[in-house]
Amino acid sequence: MGNAPKIEYRDCRLIVDDAAPGAWNMALDESLLEFAAKQKRWTLRFYQWSRPTLSLGYFQSHTARNAHAASRAAELVRRSTGGGAILHDAELTYSITLPAAETERGHSDWLYYALHETLIDALAEFGVRASLQPRNRPEPDADEFLCFRRRTRGDVLLATAPGAHAWKSAGSAQRRSKGALLQHGSVLLSASPAAPELLGVAELTGQTLSAASLLQAWQPRIRDRLHLRLETDGPTSKEVAHAKRIESETFAHPAWTERR
Repeated sequence: MGNAPKIEYRDCRLIVDDAAPGAWNMALDESLLEFAAKQKRWTLRFYQWSRPTLSLGYFQSHTARNAHAASRAAELVRRSTGGGAILHDAELTYSITLPAAETERGHSDWLYYALHETLIDALAEFGVRASLQPRNRPEPDADEFLCFRRRTRGDVLLATAPGAHAWKSAGSAQRRSKGALLQHGSVLLSASPAAPELLGVAELTGQTLSAASLLQAWQPRIRDRLHLRLETDGPTSKEVAHAKRIESETFAHPAWTERR
């Protein structure tokens, strides 16, 4: 019998943040992306939002948010990644940053599936049965304003019963910059008054799931799937300082939010 292939483990920092404003959340993700290239470092981050926040996709018009009445009072921020608008409220958000050279054969779809498949396994621990949007199915509603009303292959879907309409419960987006890759995404745990048309895990399954409980179940599955050696830590002082500059100059600045 031949020897089993040797598994290569990667050092990866784990950041678990307190809830914060939208501009800061996006700025820190951007800072971690830039330092991932400089330091050749992986970082897995989990975070939440201190108030209901509507994040526009990079290519969306900021005036389009006026058509969504329920979220007009929510804070507004523009992401650096594409896709539809997301109402961040009762959810768990993650990001992962890594050197782009470490993506498999230059492709990064595998990272979508790795994070979403491990999420499905974590949800199953709580009796929640989820599935992936099939690769060979049409992707309907691509023009919907809200991301969770759209479908992209690999999205995580939930249904109230077998054969019932499946609702998108988690999705992710990616951005490459200066030799590094950022992927971040959201898991909708329950509906928000600022987007009541979107049902979360609680409404679809009757299972009240906290962000902390999901994080505890999901994080070790990501670790094992990606062969990571996780070390809990915070961002460095340089990453924080750079994020503060990015926050004030970009994500908290009207010129960025209203650029389209």
